[in-house]
Amino acid sequence: MEQRHLGRTGLRVSRIGLGTLTWARNTGEREAADLLKVFWEAGGTLVDTADVYADGGAEYLLGKLLEGLVPRRDLVIATKAGSVPDPERRFDGSRGHLLDALDASLERLGTDYVDLWQVHAFDPMTPLDETLGALDMAVSSGRARYAGISNFSGWQLAKAATWQLAAPGTRTRLASTQMEYSLLQRGVEREVLPAALDLGVGLLPSSPLGRGVLTGKYRHATPPDSRGASDLMAAFVAPYLDEEAARIVDAVTTAADGLAVSPLHVALAWVRDRPGVAAPIIGARTSQQLTAALSVEGLSLPDEICRALDDVSAPVHRYPDQDWSEL
Repeated sequence: MEQRHLGRTGLRVSRIGLGTLTWARNTGEREAADLLKVFWEAGGTLVDTADVYADGGAEYLLGKLLEGLVPRRDLVIATKAGSVPDPERRFDGSRGHLLDALDASLERLGTDYVDLWQVHAFDPMTPLDETLGALDMAVSSGRARYAGISNFSGWQLAKAATWQLAAPGTRTRLASTQMEYSLLQRGVEREVLPAALDLGVGLLPSSPLGRGVLTGKYRHATPPDSRGASDLMAAFVAPYLDEEAARIVDAVTTAADGLAVSPLHVALAWVRDRPGVAAPIIGARTSQQLTAALSVEGLSLPDEICRALDDVSAPVHRYPDQDWSEL
């Protein structure tokens, strides 16, 4: 699998990443082992997790698999910290919480360091320089090799990345931002992606298949074994089952038929090759699904199909984001 630099850093990652959101919850140890082995054998390196996935269970399961299934040195392990199960405060970006969370993650993962450590979300109750200082401490101590953020808005990303660049050699450059991005969700193109491109921050798209909807499996009904049919994930999928989404899925299916590939391949290739994207994160439930996704490696969409998909899925960007020549 092709490797890409993550932002303007020396860290290289596979251009498809493996997500672990359902590990230790809907995905058991045997299924997780199959996923990790298929991913590794295909040349995949980037494995993304978080301290809150299955209340730490996903990290623990990944660490357990690293003991004998896949060499630690072959993987780029990314995890996140900052989300808390507290209705009064959903995110905690304080130095104390973040560094304690990192130590707990390392213990569950059974490793001395993570390759990429990400702040899971912006915390408005903590000064940003304190949050970023925790990233600096993690990297300077060797517990993290690189640092990133997740779910930051455009101005939050720009402020954080600029702060880190203001003292080169002292502060840690932000390598990445993880955000939802697909043909069904192009909101990052408004401010986040332009800021990331300008500041050298690589984008790691989550839900690149539109929460599974872009595979086309929901076109006529909700499969009983799908996330859309589960009590836990149905509300996650529901926003992408409207008429606008259906038009986009129809266009993806038409393109797939013309190329003799699956809708999954078209949707994944589109987001993988967007400007600024380093690696979409795939959350496959089975090794068969993952194998199908990884077979996109040799596909590049023709320009005319990219333009058609761009047009049918184009978000509405009005003032002040539109081209001033149109005013």
